[in-house]
Amino acid sequence: MPEKRIVLKNCGVIDPRRIDTYLQQDGFKAWQKASAMTPEQVIAEVKASNLRGRGGAGFPCGLKWEGARNAPGAEKFVICNADEGEVGTFKDRYILQNDPFSLIEGLAIASHAVGARQAYIYLRGEYRFLLSQLRGAIRQAKEKGFLPHVDIEVREGSGAYICGEEMALMESIEGKRGEIRYKPPFPTTQGLWQMPTVINNVETLMNVAPIILNGAAWFNQIGTERSKGTKVLSVSGDVAKPGVYEIVLGTTLKELIVDLAGAKNIKLVQIGGATGRIVSASMLDTPLAFETMLSAGAITVFDETRDVIDIVHRTMEFLAEESCGKCSPCREGCGIIVNILERFIKGTATPKDITTLEQLSSAMMLTSLCGLGQAAPNSVVDSLKYFRSAYEERMKKVEVVAR
Repeated sequence: MPEKRIVLKNCGVIDPRRIDTYLQQDGFKAWQKASAMTPEQVIAEVKASNLRGRGGAGFPCGLKWEGARNAPGAEKFVICNADEGEVGTFKDRYILQNDPFSLIEGLAIASHAVGARQAYIYLRGEYRFLLSQLRGAIRQAKEKGFLPHVDIEVREGSGAYICGEEMALMESIEGKRGEIRYKPPFPTTQGLWQMPTVINNVETLMNVAPIILNGAAWFNQIGTERSKGTKVLSVSGDVAKPGVYEIVLGTTLKELIVDLAGAKNIKLVQIGGATGRIVSASMLDTPLAFETMLSAGAITVFDETRDVIDIVHRTMEFLAEESCGKCSPCREGCGIIVNILERFIKGTATPKDITTLEQLSSAMMLTSLCGLGQAAPNSVVDSLKYFRSAYEERMKKVEVVAR
């Protein structure tokens, strides 16, 4: 079966406002087990599980923890990235609404492993309605004695897409404008207030307690050779059953969007939101795994009635608006791409415009400072690869008019 609940196992089962219902489902038993282990033993277990970050980059979680643990610093921090600003992603919201206690348990274990006395949950500004419930869950966990070693504080974002990027997120927590920082140094050595910092997203931390409780060997039995465990995905667009699905890694795109979500007459799928990849209907048998294609969690389906250039244009308009503006390739490049795409929409484009799109996309991917600018042209590059005729047809109309 493609669906398997690890991250979502308590969603719809417990009352997210009452810790007692979580304790009835073996809640905080993983923390009790971890607290009896040394930090090095906890890190070794997470490393052995081969858990990779679920925020999109897929970096090994245990290696990140180990790097921060071993880095010199008077203080160390753990941050949960709950700034779910990616277009079409709503899985973290579902998790926070239905099971905040598993996240808090994961943060408690991570803080123990890293040696952090302070942890933060950076909550997307639009999720402010979850603030009281989240703080209530932290308070209950503290009252029960499960957080003797760490204080967990919720910090609110203010709606900036760029603050989902880890460097901009830390700038925001420090009270600065949300902009990227140069790398290196990396957060594990010089992160929040220049101290060693671990940043994991909501879904990554939700996997921690099950791994500690059941063991790395159990987790390694799930998924593919290089992608262990499950992935929670937000499916939306032209599907009969939009929603949040947790699938075993290696499940094909077709099994997810056709068999589970009921998509029909598929034209293209955007995997990963605004900065994600676009694939055509011919690629539905591709497994969803880190070694093939995977994303932070957004799967948006478009059927045959949709216009490819319109989709790409709206995507680039969003990214041009959300660029932090610190580096010129992203700041200027996104706006120029929007202008060129508008010429295709108006029917005034020329063959030179396709060449410019390709060259500018390549330059942005190579020279932008952060993942936003580096991935911003993905929809342009992929649509030109799979739907080039859509662009060429607009130019043919220009040629007819010119005659």
